[in-house]
Amino acid sequence: MRIAILQYPVIWANKEENLRLACERLRALRGKADLALLPEMFTTGFCTDQPELAEPVDGMTVRELQAVADECELAVVGSFICCENGQLYNRGFFIKPYEAPEFIDKAHLYSHGGEDRFFTAGKERKIVEFMGVRFRLLICYDLRFPLWARQDKDNLYDVLLVSANWPQVRIHYWDALVAARATENQCYICAANIVGEDNLDMHYNGHSVAYDSYLNPVVHFDDDEEGTKIADLDIDRLWHFRQVLPLWKDGDGFYLEDTRTE
Repeated sequence: MRIAILQYPVIWANKEENLRLACERLRALRGKADLALLPEMFTTGFCTDQPELAEPVDGMTVRELQAVADECELAVVGSFICCENGQLYNRGFFIKPYEAPEFIDKAHLYSHGGEDRFFTAGKERKIVEFMGVRFRLLICYDLRFPLWARQDKDNLYDVLLVSANWPQVRIHYWDALVAARATENQCYICAANIVGEDNLDMHYNGHSVAYDSYLNPVVHFDDDEEGTKIADLDIDRLWHFRQVLPLWKDGDGFYLEDTRTE
């Protein structure tokens, strides 16, 4: 499984240009990758208070990404601002070639940044299968909450994908949390962040990375590095590791109850 991680600047609130540039980068991956991981809110930046940027699931963003996925036979994963039934969502997408897209809404809204005042939290923990590999998607702040990503004793997924806008001021948390989610769940993890400045005077320095379940970096990006790197994941090796060192058998059983109020 070849996963391309894209780390680059996002132009604040400019959907059309961000989408054009993303599609250009995705087309360059034709024949080189099976799946491409984009940053969180890749068409807008972390704009939490501009509802006019939202669009439905059959809007321009998903239509154009689906066309690129079909053209390049490439799955595309990321998030965008979605409107549905009068509500706004930071909506993750998993777009496969020639199939209907699947959606996963961000569950943990970043109240310090005002996200909870405008967006509705997702509640579904979804597994998506592609090319025989099982994926979970976390969106940025979801990374901080280990129970949300936690495997049960059946090893429900193989690869954890993280789509993020994570600023430099808190990047040491990012580095620790990405590694922790990989080792505690005995899975691969691929995490895409942005670089550059936003309109809120925040700097983003990237640190996108992919780890295997041994916590070896498969690919990593340096500070402020822009580009695309491809992580070649050996899923058979992952399952061998789980059999040789079956830590999951000793895990805690749990029931995840959503106690958040509407």
